Amino acid sequence: MSAFPTRSFSSHMRQPSLAAASTASTGQSAALVARVNKKKAELQNLKELRDLSAAVATQMEALEQKLATLSDGTEAIALVLGNWHNVLRAINMASAKLAKPSDGSPSTGDSIPLPQTLVRIPTEHAPTLQAHADVAAEEERDS
Repeated sequence: MSAFPTRSFSSHMRQPSLAAASTASTGQSAALVARVNKKKAELQNLKELRDLSAAVATQMEALEQKLATLSDGTEAIALVLGNWHNVLRAINMASAKLAKPSDGSPSTGDSIPLPQTLVRIPTEHAPTLQAHADVAAEEERDS
């Protein structure tokens, strides 16, 4: 027989090569597992970002509606404030036409003519109001 047994020699040679291949595949699979876990975490963060972005978009739409309402209200207030000048001018004109007592005597409520009342009634209710006024006038005449 030979001085070196073939079987034990081949087994010693293959053992280190299998261990190296096994270590390389284990290192490679660990790197793949780490990369997959990293991608899963990134996906989770992206899903969370998507959900938060949807919530912000919903809040922005609600804010837009509130700002539109606020804008409409501001326009209405500006219109009312713009009309106050006309209202005050009409009151001033009506007050100026009041008769002033000429004799210097204390005035009574009957001797001074009062200006006509300045009231606006919506016209959409005018027929109903007129009917009620007619009924009330007839009841007054009958009593």
